[in-house]
Amino acid sequence: MNQNKYQQDPNLDRFLDHLWSVQGLSDNTLSAYRTDLRHLDKFIQQQGSRLLYVEQSHIQLFIEHRFKAQPAKTSQARMLSSLRRFYQYLLSTKQISRDPTALIDSPKLGQKVPTSLTEVEVDALLSTPNEEDVIEARDKAMLELLYATGLRVTELISLTVDQISLRQGLVRVVGKGDKERLVPLGEVAVEQLESYYTKVRPQLLGDKISDVVFPSKRGQKMTRQTFWHRIKHYAMISGIHSELSPHTLRHAFATHLLNNGADLRVVQLLLGHSDLSTTQIYTHVAKARLQQLHQQHHPRG
Repeated sequence: MNQNKYQQDPNLDRFLDHLWSVQGLSDNTLSAYRTDLRHLDKFIQQQGSRLLYVEQSHIQLFIEHRFKAQPAKTSQARMLSSLRRFYQYLLSTKQISRDPTALIDSPKLGQKVPTSLTEVEVDALLSTPNEEDVIEARDKAMLELLYATGLRVTELISLTVDQISLRQGLVRVVGKGDKERLVPLGEVAVEQLESYYTKVRPQLLGDKISDVVFPSKRGQKMTRQTFWHRIKHYAMISGIHSELSPHTLRHAFATHLLNNGADLRVVQLLLGHSDLSTTQIYTHVAKARLQQLHQQHHPRG
């Protein structure tokens, strides 16, 4: 089939609509699914077939074709995950009788240990913003809240005033798939937020009205990129040279809890992980830290 005459299979849009309406996936995730499945759709049409009639051999050929130039295991795993989910949807809606991806093995991936910060580095980072400056005072409140709760950056910038109860010391977080969880704030974060609400937020908003907890200079919801640049700015000033990510403080939150004896399942609930195996990666960080301390301080280390 001539690629210029490609016509997208209508099942793709139905599947994506299902993910959006039923499972509440983000636009970025939906875009990744769309890209992966359009590649498959085009490939299958070029083979003279359609998505509903795909066999396991088609999927294997497609994966080999797709990753001939870029054989990264992470990319293969993500692509296969998209295909599996699509064919499980077709199976559940009785459009196919068997899943052509069922017997295809996922590439084995090594666990990537997330970059974290030591407690000393976190203290340095959190003490860097100048509270006499309105923007930096806002940033300090955000950093304190991030470290106290382990929120994802998207969850943090999306917080609205009615999600935080300073009296109860809790934040109601709307996470992935619109799942809600309650996370305690801790005394330091509560004090920081009380000061922020009283002295800083009114100056940021001026005569504007917004329910966003941490508005930008324009009184609007901040972007992930803006906050990420702010974190890197303070890290540079505080002399932190570790490789950072937007979730560095989330990783530090989890690691430091485990280092201090927290139960893994409690950390799982606080982070909003649906699967305990996702949380278990932090035990590797905690163990590595304990081994380092043992070697430094034990007389026979």
